[in-house]
Amino acid sequence: MGRNSTSGELIVDHEEIPGFMMAMTMPYPIRNPNALNGVEIGDKITADVVVQDDRTYWLENIVVIDKSGRGSIPSTTPHELSMGEQVPDVPLVNQDGKTLHLSQFKGKTLLLTFIYTRCPFPNFCPLISSKFSTIHKELAGDPSARERSHLLSISLDPSYDVPPVLRKYGLAYLGDDASGFEQWDFVSTSVEDLQKLATAFGLQYFEQNHQISHSLSTILIAPDGKVAKSWAGNDWKTTEVVSALRQVAVTN
Repeated sequence: MGRNSTSGELIVDHEEIPGFMMAMTMPYPIRNPNALNGVEIGDKITADVVVQDDRTYWLENIVVIDKSGRGSIPSTTPHELSMGEQVPDVPLVNQDGKTLHLSQFKGKTLLLTFIYTRCPFPNFCPLISSKFSTIHKELAGDPSARERSHLLSISLDPSYDVPPVLRKYGLAYLGDDASGFEQWDFVSTSVEDLQKLATAFGLQYFEQNHQISHSLSTILIAPDGKVAKSWAGNDWKTTEVVSALRQVAVTN
């Protein structure tokens, strides 16, 4: 078991949950931050999985039942950049096979997040991509904001998410309108550079059984290339993000 205290999540290697999920390792939201008190990496726990009708879920009633594994699993909690810190400038390849760099978006407000196209959980990548789609549509109705902003979805599965796959995935959220790629790129990068970005943005991820377990992080980068704001998890509102995006665009 691992934890990401900044996003209020536990990454749990769990047994099969009948009627809900097969045995796997994946992050679970924790709605009560105090529930993480006394929980450390390597602990064995019991917990209740609360599932709503819309498939939203989280853990409650977490109890540590075995502490003997502490220290056996190295802590890999990444350091998240603070506000005002410069983001790493790594090469990215977009849905058209074109190489991009984060530095080329200087002068614009950049909103980025992490997804992978094979993600099977509705409340993870598909939800985040749907929210980005809503933001994209909102910006389309505001020419000034659209001109000064850009959206970026970074794949956590670079070996599978090659440009044609990313293009097909992107079109599904752009209503099959390829002109939307002018403002919203879907990109992948090397394994090494992906780790640099994950570390910079406080993201945890790892692959197991052909699935990628990961936390959720959405970051707003100011026109000067520095972190302006970030949102962990998936419960942020698109109206809040659009408002922050416009504000940063105007004041920088």
